[in-house]
Amino acid sequence: MSTRTPGRRPAPAPGVVRQAVGRAGAALAQWLSRPLTSLHLVLGVFGLLTLFGLVMVLSASSVESLVSDGSSYDVFYRQLLFCVPGLAVFWLGLRITPRRLRSLAPAALVVGVLALVAVLLVGTERSGSKAWIAIGGSFTIQPSEAVKVALTLWGAHVLVARRAVMHRWKYALSPVVPVALLLCVLLVLQPDLGMTITLGVVLVALLFFAGAPLRLMGALLAGAAGGALVLGLAAPYRLARITSFLDSSDTQAAGFQARQALYSLADGGLFGVGLGQGRAKWSYLPNASNDFIFAIIGEELGFAGAFAVLALFATLAYTGFRIAARTRDPWLRIVVATSTTWLVAQAAINIGYVVGLLPVTGLQLPLISSGGTSLVVTMFVFGVLANAARHEPEAVAVLRRPGQGRVARMLLLPPPEPYRAPVSRASARVR
Repeated sequence: MSTRTPGRRPAPAPGVVRQAVGRAGAALAQWLSRPLTSLHLVLGVFGLLTLFGLVMVLSASSVESLVSDGSSYDVFYRQLLFCVPGLAVFWLGLRITPRRLRSLAPAALVVGVLALVAVLLVGTERSGSKAWIAIGGSFTIQPSEAVKVALTLWGAHVLVARRAVMHRWKYALSPVVPVALLLCVLLVLQPDLGMTITLGVVLVALLFFAGAPLRLMGALLAGAAGGALVLGLAAPYRLARITSFLDSSDTQAAGFQARQALYSLADGGLFGVGLGQGRAKWSYLPNASNDFIFAIIGEELGFAGAFAVLALFATLAYTGFRIAARTRDPWLRIVVATSTTWLVAQAAINIGYVVGLLPVTGLQLPLISSGGTSLVVTMFVFGVLANAARHEPEAVAVLRRPGQGRVARMLLLPPPEPYRAPVSRASARVR
């Protein structure tokens, strides 16, 4: 006689569940082993973050745009407009050969230094920082965003040529560290502490992935921490941010923005109040579409939306380091690993201060926060990552087969070339 309750389906046996999980895991492992998986992951993360960012910029900026410009779409239109050059440089980063990109690295760094000097001379000041150059009308560019990429390309170019002597501090430090310090000084003069911290992340990542000694890394980290502390205490507004971070009872002045962000996150709950229905953007949370857009995401889309953002950046971290581990070009390996590190680190810092784990530094959430220069530069970096994915050895073999790469032909992408190590002069004489 059956003891099953009428109308209730029996629970699946544990063995069935284990088999289903095993099949799913095997299918995932098979997909991850495919030659073009890294490329598909980069393109997927890029597309999702870009579309998600545009939607959230529209939602977060609508009220302030209406009040200041008479249109709810003003900031969104600007962000959408910057997507045009952003997609163009994404295609450029995807198309240019690694050899050509490396040859342009020294010139890119020189242009970056000159741009930072120009900012100090003829720049436009906003919120106490002189970090922008007007390019016509109300449009501005922020050269410091592009300097991160220039330092990454040039630093990898110098360090990869010295990888055999990186254990000696003299060769590990010069000239990358002095140049990076010069760039940091120019950023501090703007002043822009958040961007200075990001540039420090780029420097540390370059040295780490180039194989610098751990003792040198420890000394640099200690010096960077001391320098950040001195800079934080030197300016009254920075000191106020640190004080408000340490004193949770400070709900006014410097602590107002951070507290309002926590209120927004708390209002969101599990699934949020609904896209476009948030209240914080009604002048309760300053910079809602820029530095604190993650708080709007948490309020309108809840924990589910915030977790989706975290999952996308976690996927970016996995994919970037996967590409770096699989590529044979040592220069490209350092560039990919360093670029992945500073993108994910910048996202972590932004989310960290929004949720109250770090002092407010004013960094943007890559591809999501409003900001034209940041959007264009980040799109270029994603193009370089996708380019590196196309140059994985297995991907090269697939993409060079006859009849392969229809999308590549549509985008005018040349077939990826297999990496060939440069021949030393000594080896050439022997031959």
